[in-house]
Amino acid sequence: MNICIYGASSNQPDSVYFRESETVGRLIAEAGHTLVFGGGRDGLMAACARAALSAGGRVIGIAPEMFLDPGFLLEECSEMILTESMSVRKEKMLAMSDAFIALPGGIGTMDEFFETVTLKQLGLVSGPLVLLNTEDFYAPLVELLRRMAEGRFMSENCLGLVRVCSTPEEALAAALRPETLQGSLERLEK
Repeated sequence: MNICIYGASSNQPDSVYFRESETVGRLIAEAGHTLVFGGGRDGLMAACARAALSAGGRVIGIAPEMFLDPGFLLEECSEMILTESMSVRKEKMLAMSDAFIALPGGIGTMDEFFETVTLKQLGLVSGPLVLLNTEDFYAPLVELLRRMAEGRFMSENCLGLVRVCSTPEEALAAALRPETLQGSLERLEK
């Protein structure tokens, strides 16, 4: 199974975020799955990819050609796929992946997350989508999504498209067997 990771490219978050991201990568590799990510050498996504590689896992980086400048890409990847643009990069990540885990991140992570959930709503992506809620990072986003549903800006059904998990172990379990966890947005306590 190919599991796509979205996450911060910044090296500035607190160490707890890096530890949790590394755990996700290690768990993916130990379970025998392939990690797919944006190909960068920095941040939580790179920490996750390095941990998967250290655990003997396969890692596929997908990056736009504009990142070919030295110092942008994680050169240790098992495979690096270059695309003509950021949009094509996202399309390729979506097409190659069976499940998606969003680590904490910034606007790039939010862009990837929202595109994935939108495509799930339209039935164009079928794999599980998981938010790893390290240190309650995603609490404001979860609240915003609930308000959107309550205000009828989106269907209540959309809340069931995303799983929110507190630990890397729960996140991987939700990505692999989403029907077994009770972590969807619609089921979380307010």
